[in-house]
Amino acid sequence: MNSLRTRFYRDKLHGKIFGICAGIADYTGVDVLWIRLGAIALTMMGGGILIPLYFVAGILAAKKPDHLYVDRSEQQFWQRVRQSPARSARDVRASLRDVDRRLAEVEAHYVTNNPRLADEIERLR
Repeated sequence: MNSLRTRFYRDKLHGKIFGICAGIADYTGVDVLWIRLGAIALTMMGGGILIPLYFVAGILAAKKPDHLYVDRSEQQFWQRVRQSPARSARDVRASLRDVDRRLAEVEAHYVTNNPRLADEIERLR
């Protein structure tokens, strides 16, 4: 999983300070509001230990590239891959099997002796 789309990035475009909460939201697929509320709650419960960790993460994490996702569906796909790579691989294999089955049906339709199709082609000539 060394793809650029499976790494954690800080999302400065949707972020407030460094974009760490927005980056966590993008990485996990959870709404950024819940991530921010959780960060505030952890900061209050942890005695402020989260604040220096936030700044360290803001310095160390790479900025999210602008061209990382083409559209929203691709972003959701990569979030599912990060959450469960095995399930995502099964889903992709199932989709490819379905495409292969449909392609075989189309091929069988054109390859078999289809007199109606042959008559239509002859009429067009």
